[in-house]
Amino acid sequence: MSRNFQVSLLSLASLTLSFGTFCSPAQAAKPTDPLAVAANVDRILNENLAEEGVAPADLTADEDFLRRVSIDLTGRIPTPAEMTRFGLDPDPRKREKKIEELLSSPDFAHNWSAYWRDVIFMRATEQRAQPLQGVFQMWIREKFENNAPWDEIVTEMLTSTGDVRDNGATGLFLAHAGDATELASETSRLFLGIQIQCANCHDHPTDTWTRQQFHELAAYFPRVRVQQRPQAMPPTFEVSSFDVNRSGGREILNNPERLFRGLDQNRDGKLSEQEAKRAQRFAAVFQRILGVGDTDQDGMLSLEEFKNLPMPPQGRRQTTEYFMPNLEDPAAPGTRLDPVFFVDGDAAPREMRDIERRTELAQKVTDPNNEWFAKSYVNRIWTELLGVGFYPLVDDMGPLRDVRHEEALETLAEGFVASGYDIRWVFRTILNSEAYQRTLDTPSGLQTNDSCELACATPVRLRAEQILSSLMMLSGQTETDRDIPVGRGPGSRRNSPQAQFVALFGFDPSTPQDEVSGDIPQSLFMMNSPLISQLVSSRGNGPLARLLRQYDSDEDALRELYVLVLSREPSEYELNKCKEYIYDVQNRNEAFEDVMWCLVNSSEFITRR
Repeated sequence: MSRNFQVSLLSLASLTLSFGTFCSPAQAAKPTDPLAVAANVDRILNENLAEEGVAPADLTADEDFLRRVSIDLTGRIPTPAEMTRFGLDPDPRKREKKIEELLSSPDFAHNWSAYWRDVIFMRATEQRAQPLQGVFQMWIREKFENNAPWDEIVTEMLTSTGDVRDNGATGLFLAHAGDATELASETSRLFLGIQIQCANCHDHPTDTWTRQQFHELAAYFPRVRVQQRPQAMPPTFEVSSFDVNRSGGREILNNPERLFRGLDQNRDGKLSEQEAKRAQRFAAVFQRILGVGDTDQDGMLSLEEFKNLPMPPQGRRQTTEYFMPNLEDPAAPGTRLDPVFFVDGDAAPREMRDIERRTELAQKVTDPNNEWFAKSYVNRIWTELLGVGFYPLVDDMGPLRDVRHEEALETLAEGFVASGYDIRWVFRTILNSEAYQRTLDTPSGLQTNDSCELACATPVRLRAEQILSSLMMLSGQTETDRDIPVGRGPGSRRNSPQAQFVALFGFDPSTPQDEVSGDIPQSLFMMNSPLISQLVSSRGNGPLARLLRQYDSDEDALRELYVLVLSREPSEYELNKCKEYIYDVQNRNEAFEDVMWCLVNSSEFITRR
């Protein structure tokens, strides 16, 4: 089947689906029907493009669609067998069905848990958090596997407590050492798409947010503590609440006699770990206190040892309230602020405890009436899948920001809310749209050097784990350890080749694509690493060696090699150039090694087209 004929059939199928959708009042009335919403988004985009005198590009061929959607959902290129089966499938709905198949794959959860690991930890201000990022990835991967809604995931991140090795939801607090201003900045940036941190020292220069609004948001977090657990092996941290006592406003540890009277069950004058568990807040810090106060090393805490505990250093971290710094006098205490959510202006009652404050914040962030929560997630995923977003930056939205195709964004956001914040609904809707499935070809009405901006596909550089997974697929290796995340947390691969590869090729996914570029160490790795050398070897039982044994014809071998590495057949020009090179070298194995090395090192291989 020719490429043009495939495109024609696919265009006809898409038009049939769209016509059926618009002609069915029952479907049109459902805001959560992915195909109906996708068709409505396409209609909006096409109308906008028509007003600009631009005709959108055709739908891409089967081979390009399969490679694109496989990378986006599972994090790797398709195998030649998958390419063949998909190309021969006559079902006009095969793209829709392939999307469903890949969304149900365990690789979907792995791929997107790695994405959010990078989003959270690439900008971590606490470098000691990096070795434990694998714990966060395992936690959020399980959430994706169980199709937990996005509001539930965000709520757990904002309200989490406990040992960071036991509760991956604490990853955000760990990444920023519980610092209130950093947590305010990241909460707004990641979950609302708003960079309110620009109002840290002064009112936002290009938006409506004020300095006081930023610090009122930070006032939700002053009672969060992230502290290393002394003597714990392996080293770990604990996220806990530093709350005031409801009676008199004094800290629970300021009245040791009363504490001992209430907890010392056997009246031996000492507190054991079991006795400490009778007071939840005290139990959370007992091991830390024991680590610095147990002078006789008997594993228990006497009243005298308790009273002789070293006093903690005084400072802002020892207060349970939040103070906005005085810029004119940094040494001054600053202005005390209570928590206020900047989107709706509602204040939290002063008497709320830490968990209550953070729970209320999570409710406000994820509230369906808060338009920025749904729009932020939709815009982020749309940008990742199409290479260009409704806003220029995925994490810099706001009422005064320029937005493109706003009606399309609102349509997707409304459907996301109506779906119950179903993560897979967003992928299902976007991937079934014509906007996602367009070719790279520059459409009519645009100059070659103009940005097609949704009129055609935009190339996107692959993330580190997507490149690695694709290389492993080429080598024929079964990724028995792929479910184990990188990092050095429990169950993770410490200093493994996979972790080193991700460290070398990784980048912050929030970075605009035009700012993502390779560097010399990456190029040297792709040229000279043992992994690449083994991959392109014509000896042994590697992919190239097997291919050369299977095909005596150079042309057949070249066609299969292109399908294996680039998920497409070579053009006639490419085929002729490669055949000329093989003839000139006069050594088949050596020539094919060079060809495969060039394909693996091509920009096309590390780009989603």
